[in-house]
Amino acid sequence: MEREIVRDTFFLSQKAEPATRDDGQVIEDLKDTLRAHRDACVGMAANMIGEKKSIIIVSMGRGIDLVMCNPVITKKVAPYDTTEGCLSLDGERETTRYRSVEVEFEDENFHKKKQRFSGFAAQIVQHECDHLEGILI
Repeated sequence: MEREIVRDTFFLSQKAEPATRDDGQVIEDLKDTLRAHRDACVGMAANMIGEKKSIIIVSMGRGIDLVMCNPVITKKVAPYDTTEGCLSLDGERETTRYRSVEVEFEDENFHKKKQRFSGFAAQIVQHECDHLEGILI
């Protein structure tokens, strides 16, 4: 089910709790909400839909969305400065990102994965992982 986007910075600045197999509905709602906002959004964290869970979804292009539960960035390569916007916040802000990141996570069936992202996909992953830490750009 599509959920309303949370804009409360106090809620968004709280650290996420670990996701569990009981969070299947949160995952489905995150997918539905990203689909509904695809024209303005390329990724979401669960706190953006009111759930303080460590779950993100990233649009990989061509209608493919990758769900990551309990993601941890384990490697960062080549920092650069950029500006980003966020569906939960007005305007754009400056931030530092990395051109390549390696992430350990569990997929939506809670199977352990490790994947490297580069370019714009890496930037999206970093932005959404910041949300899980309560970091707002």
